[in-house]
Amino acid sequence: MTIKSIKGCIGCGTCVKTCPTDVIRQDPKTKKAFIKYPADCQICHLCRMYCPVDAITISPEKSIPVVVSWG
Repeated sequence: MTIKSIKGCIGCGTCVKTCPTDVIRQDPKTKKAFIKYPADCQICHLCRMYCPVDAITISPEKSIPVVVSWG
């Protein structure tokens, strides 16, 4: 598993919208995010970077440093 957990989710859906590989889904009843396809995660960090409440934790053994291009 690449995304370790989504704890403290407020159900805003930002992680679902920002995930380029569509691995995160939103439960229709609780509106909380969950990891549907963890093996397909590309570790891009977009879900974690855009989460307004910092609810997403990425496993340290799978995590890579975020590379930012400064032009």
